[in-house]
Amino acid sequence: MRGKRRAPRPKIPWRSPWTPVVCLAGVVTVTAIAVIGSLAKDVVLVVDGEPRAVRSFASSVLELLGDQGVKLGRDDVVRPAAHAQVIDGARIEIRRARPITLTVDGRTTRRVVTATTVRGALAELDIPAGRLSAPRHRHVPLTGMSLTVYTKRTVYVFANGSTRQTRTTARTVREALRQSGIPLQPGQQVRPAAHTFPAEGTVITVLPPRTVPVGLEVMRLNWAALAHCESRGNPKAVNLHGPYYGLYQFSLPMWQLVGGTGMPHAWPAEEQTYRAQLLYQKVAGKWEGQWPNCGAHLFGTPTVSSASASAGQ
Repeated sequence: MRGKRRAPRPKIPWRSPWTPVVCLAGVVTVTAIAVIGSLAKDVVLVVDGEPRAVRSFASSVLELLGDQGVKLGRDDVVRPAAHAQVIDGARIEIRRARPITLTVDGRTTRRVVTATTVRGALAELDIPAGRLSAPRHRHVPLTGMSLTVYTKRTVYVFANGSTRQTRTTARTVREALRQSGIPLQPGQQVRPAAHTFPAEGTVITVLPPRTVPVGLEVMRLNWAALAHCESRGNPKAVNLHGPYYGLYQFSLPMWQLVGGTGMPHAWPAEEQTYRAQLLYQKVAGKWEGQWPNCGAHLFGTPTVSSASASAGQ
């Protein structure tokens, strides 16, 4: 009796001749993915203070920036350097340059900063605090901006016969006086001129109003020669035997008679000369009672060439 034929056994997939090929391909693929994955670096890219996470296969910082569409300008700052190798976990920072037209206390220069705010730009440029033309929190655009700074300065104000020191950010002498509590009054004269800039160490002199005019014939007298004879041309001279003070050796009663305030030798030579001319007019040209030993020099030629220069200090 014939037996029944066995049904053929189903083919086992892993016994297929293609199985090794498929397995090898899988291994290669997995290995390739692993290798490629190991080549990728996770870095933090910070552009003008704004961070973002980046995964990149770039080998250098410059290549990574190119991949991210970040273009470098000539004055831009990159850390680490553009040619440096990119490593996993790195932090790459780019600060783009911004031009600033900077005017500090009236002097204008062109500068470049990488700070994104006015406050940061001042710190980067090491500019001291003062009055600014823009708020400190203002953004500095890539196209640049203009910035005016008036720094704090020490100036000296001589007024009403005394000197005071003051700190100011004033743009003009007039403004510095107002900040010092000495607004200019009609007829007052100021040196240097009220519209000029008061630099560090400026001495601002406020002269009293000159309500009494001096005649031309009196102004033409040789006051420099008289001053040289009386005080050797020294506006600060003091003779304790009088006492007498200043270029023309005023006594206090005579100084006050012609409207002088404070001490004569505390005032600049210009003010002392004006008051001496008023005194000459007050006594109707009778100079002998005021300058008995030196008054004749008013009508002569100075014997010392420096007399005029000394009296004009």
